[in-house]
Amino acid sequence: MASNLPSRRILGHLIQSCRQQHKHQHPSQKLFFSSVAAQRSVEVTHTGNDTDAVKTQSRLESLRSQLTEEDSSLHEFASLEPIVKRKKAPPRSAKILPKPKWLKAAPATSPKYQELRTTVRSLGLATVCEEAKCPNIGDCWGGGHSKNNPNSPDEAEHFGTATATIMIMGDTCTRGCSFCAVKTSRKPPPLDAEEPNKVAEAVSEWGLDYVVLTSVDRDDLKDQGSDHFRKVVERLKKVNTSKGKNLIVEALTPDFCGDLDLVANVAMSGLDVYAHNIETVERLTPRVRDRRAGYTQSLNVLAHVKTANPNALTKTSIMLGLGETDDEIRTTLEDLRKNDVDVVTFGQYLQPSRRHLPVKEYVTPEKFEEWRVVAEEELGFKYCASGPLVRSSYKAGEFFLKNMVREKERERMEAQAV
Repeated sequence: MASNLPSRRILGHLIQSCRQQHKHQHPSQKLFFSSVAAQRSVEVTHTGNDTDAVKTQSRLESLRSQLTEEDSSLHEFASLEPIVKRKKAPPRSAKILPKPKWLKAAPATSPKYQELRTTVRSLGLATVCEEAKCPNIGDCWGGGHSKNNPNSPDEAEHFGTATATIMIMGDTCTRGCSFCAVKTSRKPPPLDAEEPNKVAEAVSEWGLDYVVLTSVDRDDLKDQGSDHFRKVVERLKKVNTSKGKNLIVEALTPDFCGDLDLVANVAMSGLDVYAHNIETVERLTPRVRDRRAGYTQSLNVLAHVKTANPNALTKTSIMLGLGETDDEIRTTLEDLRKNDVDVVTFGQYLQPSRRHLPVKEYVTPEKFEEWRVVAEEELGFKYCASGPLVRSSYKAGEFFLKNMVREKERERMEAQAV
């Protein structure tokens, strides 16, 4: 009779398995577990006492009958419907608007482009043109060509100027803006102490008239790279001046976390144009830019440049197509003029990849022209470059030099009138 009793060890494993697989599944489960537990609690003795064996068998038969009456069995638990697990909804894919016909850039095939690219590779330099996937690299590096006849010999001399934007302090940024394709890291590689010499060598070899220096953010450094930036500008100026060249240097800088001493350090390096991009309107800044950037912080940077170096031109850039309104754009322009910013550029935001912010609108060339008129004629900016493919440093040499030619012509006309 004792041999018909179920093994306590087997029952123990069975109960544990049922608890793990069917927890909170069925109300009758509690009854099953309590019944089996009662069965396990039976003290089975093998002393040879027939009376104890009979009592034990009687209690087991009673428990089995109770289980049968309640229609609860192991088979029932094994056949219960499994717990339905909620599946995580798939992420919504960013809506990618089809690009309009006016957003077409020239292919990068010219000999000048190949020359600049070879030099960049040989010296181990980085350019924002490549890192940020700029669509204008072929046009800028190749020098570009004007479809219109130049209005003066001076202007003709500067049409076709090649513009390269060299990115110093490495190719890895410590910030992660939602619009930018440059790779990011909390601790990028250390700075290259030879970079000032390498940049000066490259620019001298290219024979450029105008060079734009930009950099990644380096929040990991104590001075955020301010001193390194200054050294590159100073070396560029020194090398080109020694060769009798009048190189124009534009520095497109980070915000240095709003540290105005670091801003002044770069502003007094001998540069000609100090650029810092405000990027978008105030409302969209927290969504578009890294959390360490700020709308007011950028305005303070641009304003302080003139305090440190009154002779420097200040410049900024605004992306359109992120969901901004006309009123917000005008307010941004007015804020820039209140802080004595000289030059502003407008360009179409283009989504680098699906993980970046989607384009809300493709702004027409006609609308870009309207903003140019507002900036130059209504608000008094010295110059405004505005167009779908315009970038902060897009054809910077041509834009800047053409504007200077206009200024000289205007001064000549005023002198004749007197």
